[in-house]
Amino acid sequence: MQRKPNLAILGATGAVGAEFIKLLEERQFPFANLKLLASARSAGKKLSVCGKEYIVEEAKPESFDGIDIALFAGGSISKVLAPEAAKRGAIVIDNSSAFRMDPEVPLVVPEVNPEDIEKHKGIIANPNCSTIIMVLGLKPLYDLSPIKRIVVSTYQAVSGAGKEGIEELSKEVKQYMNGEDMEAEILPTTSCPKHYPIAFNLIPQIDIFLDNDYTKEEMKMVNETHKILHDDSIEIVPTTVRVPVYRSHAESVLVETEEAVSVVDFKRACQAFPGLIVRDNPKEQEYPMPLYTSNQTDCEIGRIRKDLYNDKNMNFWIVGDQIRKGAALNALQIAEVLVEKDMFLIRR
Repeated sequence: MQRKPNLAILGATGAVGAEFIKLLEERQFPFANLKLLASARSAGKKLSVCGKEYIVEEAKPESFDGIDIALFAGGSISKVLAPEAAKRGAIVIDNSSAFRMDPEVPLVVPEVNPEDIEKHKGIIANPNCSTIIMVLGLKPLYDLSPIKRIVVSTYQAVSGAGKEGIEELSKEVKQYMNGEDMEAEILPTTSCPKHYPIAFNLIPQIDIFLDNDYTKEEMKMVNETHKILHDDSIEIVPTTVRVPVYRSHAESVLVETEEAVSVVDFKRACQAFPGLIVRDNPKEQEYPMPLYTSNQTDCEIGRIRKDLYNDKNMNFWIVGDQIRKGAALNALQIAEVLVEKDMFLIRR
């Protein structure tokens, strides 16, 4: 009989942690024992998982003794506790940016590069949400012809800024409707000297600006896509924008391939690709939208069309739930591979 892993969730009380718990129940993920971990501030809270009540514990290095798989929701604590958990025999699947570009740590989207999971040395990194959603649309095209260049603009929901971003949008909508001044405290990012309202607005900045005038979020899309596809030759030009949507990121993607690929062939490849739903019927006004992909497991792709001037260029529009596929679901799918192949037993 297959052994079930001892599982830990770090950040269990946050937005991604709550999604982990929901997905454990939905997908009937097998586990023998479960630990819910968070900061000292959240320790002592009670949460129900699969019909059983658990008390949230303060996360410490020794919390991971006897743990086989640890799902980290993200945050700066990953840098401290992920190596400690791995040292104790756990396989950490980390949703923060701490280890994504570490050459010793695989960066994985299970539908795209599942073979990289086996290369782990105790830590596996979950890519950035906008990268995960984009590469799901890129991979079926890349398999038809190598990709030369990508121009991508993202329309990212406030859920990407966590619970605080969601709460800020709700608060500002009420203030605006009541004729009050909107009080911005979070966006574009808490570390910025200026904050702008997101309600009824678009903010063309996600994370801080770097010396090249691209943001950290934009450069994550560049560097992570190169790593996931194992191809540093792809030219990627991103613009990331925060929009007043609660959940589900959308992306407009223009891709130049080495050889011309027909729309029919690309659609067929997308239809056969796991994790993708093709919703593309312009005559009936059918296309992906954030409102209808929120809380959905799969990403949707549509508005598939050729460049008007270059037959080697393909346009598409892809939308996916940031908290689900962009974070918790992707991590849990990695864990499912570890369980299916008994890989977590090797660490023990």
